Amino acid sequence: MTDFIQTEINNRILTVRINRPERKNALTHAMYTTLGDAIEQADSDADIRCVMFTGSDECFTAGNDLSDFASGLKGAFTETPVGRFLFLLANAAKPVVVAVNGPAVGIGTTMLLHCDMVFAGTNARFQMPFASLGLCPEGGSSLLLPSWIGRVRAAELLMLGDAFSADDAYRLGLINRVCAPHETETTAIGACQRLTMQPPAAIRATKKLLSRPTHEELTATMLTEGELFADRLKSPEAAEALGAFMQKRKPDFSRFK
Repeated sequence: MTDFIQTEINNRILTVRINRPERKNALTHAMYTTLGDAIEQADSDADIRCVMFTGSDECFTAGNDLSDFASGLKGAFTETPVGRFLFLLANAAKPVVVAVNGPAVGIGTTMLLHCDMVFAGTNARFQMPFASLGLCPEGGSSLLLPSWIGRVRAAELLMLGDAFSADDAYRLGLINRVCAPHETETTAIGACQRLTMQPPAAIRATKKLLSRPTHEELTATMLTEGELFADRLKSPEAAEALGAFMQKRKPDFSRFK
């Protein structure tokens, strides 16, 4: 359990809030464990009909806490805190809604691919800078992004790692709506409330059917990505990227082949 992840059940909605503002809501192993626990709680509690992930009006999450991940990922990917969370999210039985404001970096963007509705503030900035950090895509993004937005657009976002706006995300079909930052969470809660009033078994069946066509391929892709991601964390390129980040300089990949 960590105070950096706050949970609350209200009107059959489990709200999961990332609350580590001093580090821009960067996610540690312990935080991933709590996020996974929240999904398990929702799936096992009949009184919970919907899950909402959110951060603050200024920030969703800056992604992985690089200092926490510098030591790598040990063991099978599905048994690591981040791997467990991703697979629980991908297989969640109940609808997941997200309110995004400010930075949504790395897994802050890829986790949204497994959620059912996403509402973003005009200040939201999405980014998947894995390659720029000497790493590789994760969370099934190498499968889901090309199938949703096309290969060339996915390649641009995953290879160049540039940030993109809420308007861009809406245009690409990655989010449901763009909101004023102070209205993002309210809008997401409104969607959650409507979901809780729907027939619960019908909603679960619909969610399962939506995921069914890609379920087996997605599982295999996430496992492959996770193993390669763990290897890339130990690579010289990742060490250079992490060192440059810590030293607040631009990384130099010119010596790598």
